[in-house]
Amino acid sequence: MLLDRFRRWRQQRILQRHALPEVEWQSAVAELPLLHGLDADEHKRLRELATLFLYRKQVMAAEGYRLSEKVRIKIAAQACLPVLNLGLECYSGWVSVIVYPDEFVPGREYTDEAGVVHIDRLPMIGESWQRGPVILSAADVEHAGAVDGVNVVIHEFVHKLDMLNGDADGFPPLHRGMSAAAWTQAFTQAYEDFCRQVDSGAVTAIDPYAAENPAEFFAVISEVFFEKPHVLLAEYPQVYRQLADFYRQDPAGRF
Repeated sequence: MLLDRFRRWRQQRILQRHALPEVEWQSAVAELPLLHGLDADEHKRLRELATLFLYRKQVMAAEGYRLSEKVRIKIAAQACLPVLNLGLECYSGWVSVIVYPDEFVPGREYTDEAGVVHIDRLPMIGESWQRGPVILSAADVEHAGAVDGVNVVIHEFVHKLDMLNGDADGFPPLHRGMSAAAWTQAFTQAYEDFCRQVDSGAVTAIDPYAAENPAEFFAVISEVFFEKPHVLLAEYPQVYRQLADFYRQDPAGRF
């Protein structure tokens, strides 16, 4: 009891002492149509989560990029949207968000099945490390939140949620009362159907990158869940219901 009271007291002090600048917050929200459907209580809680996020995490620039307060707030607000009803504890165990001015090349080494070492030099707009940072392209952060179904911030932070129980595989730790069998059935059927569409050359309402693997499917589908929920509800209603239970949100009711 006393510990809980102390934690609440400390959180209120952080919110008071590190309150986000009003002008920058309102400007960031105005540029994020993704957030326009939130009600007053949701806006208030999202602002508090974003404040705590920026207090706990180091959001830093790379390659000479000048990181403005508004961009920091836009990252925090969108990162906190998936955990609006889950809490920042979901993002524990790591501290850094690194922001490049544009696409970046990680130069990561990996060994193939034949034992040959390769260096990955493909440009990326975002990356999440299991026990390390989230890395973002500022150019793509500026585009995120436009309710077009593509959101690099949500995508990479959803990977973090997926990694809470191990490697990203499209199967995050489910809440009590959720059915692992129902989740698996909904996502497996949707993923296989989507891959068939992409392989056939069909034009899809969802980013074809979702066919890359189950982890990317979960992340991309989550982007659509928050940005274009009616598209997901029409395409894969069972997946939508699973995500609504997982995120404890129903964005289709906001738009």
